Amino acid sequence: MTHFKDPFNPNIDVWNECGEASESPADPYAGLSKEDADALKLRAKQSLNAEVGMARALESSVMQGLFKTDISRRAFLRSAGVTGALAAVSTVFPLTSLQAMAEEAMKNLEKTKLTLGFVPITCATPIIGGHALGFYQRYGLDVDIVKTAGWAVSRDKCLNGEYDGSHLLFPMPMAMSLGIGSIAQPWKVVSNVNTNGQAIVLANKHRDNQDPKNWKGFKFAVPFEYSMHNLLLRNYVADAGLDPDRDIQIRVVPPPEMVANLRSENVDGYLAPDPFCQRAVYDQVGFIHKLTLDLWKQHPCCVFGLSEKFITENPNTTMALTTSILEATASAETSEGRVAFAESMAPANYLNQPVEILKQILTGVFPDGQGNIKNVPDRISFMPLPTQTMGTWVLSQLRRWNYIDADTDYATLAEELVMTTTTRERMRAMMAADPNLTFSDAEQDVYAPVDIQGREFAPAAAQQFIDSQPFSRTVG
Repeated sequence: MTHFKDPFNPNIDVWNECGEASESPADPYAGLSKEDADALKLRAKQSLNAEVGMARALESSVMQGLFKTDISRRAFLRSAGVTGALAAVSTVFPLTSLQAMAEEAMKNLEKTKLTLGFVPITCATPIIGGHALGFYQRYGLDVDIVKTAGWAVSRDKCLNGEYDGSHLLFPMPMAMSLGIGSIAQPWKVVSNVNTNGQAIVLANKHRDNQDPKNWKGFKFAVPFEYSMHNLLLRNYVADAGLDPDRDIQIRVVPPPEMVANLRSENVDGYLAPDPFCQRAVYDQVGFIHKLTLDLWKQHPCCVFGLSEKFITENPNTTMALTTSILEATASAETSEGRVAFAESMAPANYLNQPVEILKQILTGVFPDGQGNIKNVPDRISFMPLPTQTMGTWVLSQLRRWNYIDADTDYATLAEELVMTTTTRERMRAMMAADPNLTFSDAEQDVYAPVDIQGREFAPAAAQQFIDSQPFSRTVG
């Protein structure tokens, strides 16, 4: 999307009704005041962020509903001025009206039959449980969700178009967009499907060796190279004085194979998602050393991702799909919803796990394999807003471990790849339309510093942060 489709630019024929060339005006700011031109230039710059697809479509729908024709829209903008029009329209159409517009958009879905991929882990609760409990159907979507054994397969099916959207790990849309480990194809983080939800599990023989300083020579499994699991494990052992590339081995093992590898002593432990952390305890082959929320409270984990191409071609379907997943996410966060989702995901076509294990994970009351019953309600959380702090940290850590070859403007790239603004506006609109719906993270500062293992990470100082950390590979 470019400034040529900005519905607040009076020089642009947004709906191709004025009989003028709509794609390449000689000067899109001709005749405008400096204030108006600057406002449009800022919007054009912001529109480089892929989030603009849904946001501009919504704005355009609002303007079309108001003015009916492009001629009347342009006449109004020339009369009122761009900045005046922006202020006036925002007062006419508060969020509740945007919700109405969204509902109208959902009557004109570009695509209703959809295929989504998921890896069978509890992190995908909103996507899996959303299917089992009928959340997609509420928005006119006929969604088929496909169980996928591992993340590499999931990524490839996304890139070759087999999946319209997918459950992904937070770093995956970034790696896919940058062409790290695959061809480059622009994909976006639409929303978190969970926060927290992981643990470090060790084999039972290591119960008396829980100080990471003593783990030199250990073999660890993680589910994918471009994963929070890999990045958090590296950060954890590096803080303990171990070089994750030299002092330990980190192997990629698909999540469903984690417990078998622990049982057969192919690995000493893993940083992995559930249910395979709790399953190791259930099968008495391992114990929970540490929940990852103890490293970074409310850290990102898995996301719902869409390609930029899908978002651009299917703005109404994107809105419906995002809304259904956000609604499922909000439901999964409630105490009663956690039990319902646990029961719905147990069957073989979803997670194929005992309900007892899933309830232990989702309710946060669980045995840790060390003789303790823990009560940690936020062992897994469902906070859907993907923040810029999360995106910036992930990109900076990819650079820290040399997955990104050159220095990167982390903050700018995060704004391009993480759809914070659009998703937050959708959350606000949903809450405005339904007072019983709550997203506790909707109004958080998306650039706020966070505490990660006792150190403050501020997005504005990302490079200084990783330069100060041990074993950084950013030099050389």
